[in-house]
Amino acid sequence: MVATPTREPEAPASASDGPVTDLAARKPPLRRRIRRDWVLLALMLPGVGYFLVFHYGALFGNVIAFKDYVPFIGVWDSPWVGVENFTSLMGNTQFWHAAWNTVSIAGLQLLFYFPAPLALALLLHSLAGDTIRRFVQSVVYLPHFISWVIVVALFQQVLGDVGVLNGVLADNGLTTIDIIGNPDAYRPLVIAQIIWKECGWGTIIFLAALTNVNEQLYEAAAIDGANAWRRFWHVTLPAIRPVVILLLILRLGDILTVGFEQFFLQRNAVGPGAGEVLDTFVFYTGIGSGNFGTATAAGLMKGAIGLILVYSANKIAHRLGEQGVYKSR
Repeated sequence: MVATPTREPEAPASASDGPVTDLAARKPPLRRRIRRDWVLLALMLPGVGYFLVFHYGALFGNVIAFKDYVPFIGVWDSPWVGVENFTSLMGNTQFWHAAWNTVSIAGLQLLFYFPAPLALALLLHSLAGDTIRRFVQSVVYLPHFISWVIVVALFQQVLGDVGVLNGVLADNGLTTIDIIGNPDAYRPLVIAQIIWKECGWGTIIFLAALTNVNEQLYEAAAIDGANAWRRFWHVTLPAIRPVVILLLILRLGDILTVGFEQFFLQRNAVGPGAGEVLDTFVFYTGIGSGNFGTATAAGLMKGAIGLILVYSANKIAHRLGEQGVYKSR
């Protein structure tokens, strides 16, 4: 019987044997990648330029908050006043009134508007037919593309003094209702407007999160006897909780920005007492009264508070075991 020689296993390559190069996996040089993707880079340039000029470039204008800015002599030649603009802002009763209106409206938005896209997404996700689902999605998305000028005009035509609602009430001998010009009804009105306009658009992210939920989890829960509420509480909600927390953190960072156009268009109808928010206060103080330093100080304070809220909410998300906006070390 002839014994066949066995082949000894090869020792793994070490660092002393030299680098093992793979030409197929090597990353192309930067110049070649630019030449390859120059069309995509050219399409990206307008968006990058917009953010560089109107977002990052505009940050240098915050220096006006520390100066007595005079447009005729420019930013750098305007006299430096330190924190005088912030001191003047703290003693301005109109600022605190606008801040209170902003916080109260933002709280109502967080309470009623934030859950509305999630509820609509769950409703759309439960529709069986794809054709009906696409049709309903298209219908609820459309108001997002309508400007606030048109939205406010539509609400005035329906709920105004001579609108459709009061016309029907008057024809039937009933008392008409003052909604558009009523300061007491102003906050529910603006919440209803933003829900009608933006609720459908806000469902996009929630629908994307719902499509990633494993359908077998619903089947297993149904076999175990879980009803629709139990399946939502124990399957759907834990699956989309990271997305909900992320959107909530981003919303908290933008909580003091309730919107400019919507409130600017309706401010005169209800008066500054009910319609003034921080965005309109900055506009009327800076552009209207020429007090650019105080207006910039108000905007800078709003941004600083938003940054603190995002950081705090992100820390809370980490304690709850979620990633949040960024990962913690």
